Amino acid sequence: MTVLPGAPVSPLVTGAEYVRQITARGSDRRARAAFQQLALQLAPARATVFDFGCGAGLDACRYAAEGRAVIAYDVDRSMCQYFAMHCAQPIAQGNIRLEGGPYADFIARRRHGAPWRAALVTANFAPLNLIGDLQELFAVFHAVTLPEGKVLASVLNPFFLGDLRYFWWWRHLLPLLRTGSFALPGAQAAIHRRRVREFAAQSAPYFTLERVFAGLPARAAAAEGMAGPLRPQLLTCRFLFLLFSRQAVSHSAAAVAEQRGVEE
Repeated sequence: MTVLPGAPVSPLVTGAEYVRQITARGSDRRARAAFQQLALQLAPARATVFDFGCGAGLDACRYAAEGRAVIAYDVDRSMCQYFAMHCAQPIAQGNIRLEGGPYADFIARRRHGAPWRAALVTANFAPLNLIGDLQELFAVFHAVTLPEGKVLASVLNPFFLGDLRYFWWWRHLLPLLRTGSFALPGAQAAIHRRRVREFAAQSAPYFTLERVFAGLPARAAAAEGMAGPLRPQLLTCRFLFLLFSRQAVSHSAAAVAEQRGVEE
């Protein structure tokens, strides 16, 4: 899944060109390094990491090199082809397994679990911003994680000061404040800008938002303090890192959540 920072409407970029663009900016390189470091702190040695929206494999290769087993998924065929080339050695060694295919097929395939269980789900460089029904996705994350599993997601900061130069941000400010989100057309899918509390609401009942980290620098703030406008030190961050903790979910609670999603 491809989300490039900056204005929301841009041509679809994958493979080697995506890697070139996503590594050209120093702040993006530092954000990726900070995310990877945090993920490795959260996933114990020899743990399984599920890399959702894995893109070109930059994160997956790092996790595998640090002794984690990696299951990776991306919907984009060109990105998966680049991933297979970039991560050829750890794939051949059995340290990385790549899954592809349409998103709907992925949801159906993993809705009731997998033959593996991940200690940590990662979603770096904003793939969750391309998902309309987040609760459905968090249900899948719940199905493929261990009882103490976590989700670490890098998401686009809806209040990033750098976006204030764009007319589209001001045009959608009122919906963002009123409903917690808005969507803009993107090259691959609609790009959803969400407030932190909206991510927290859509992760329930499967996960609870535990911490909010600034993408740069690596500071943390209590999630309870993020219900209102973002704290000033976070406004300069293009990305926010959200850490979710897995919850025990009864069949009745899951059924209610699924029915609510159908009605919406």
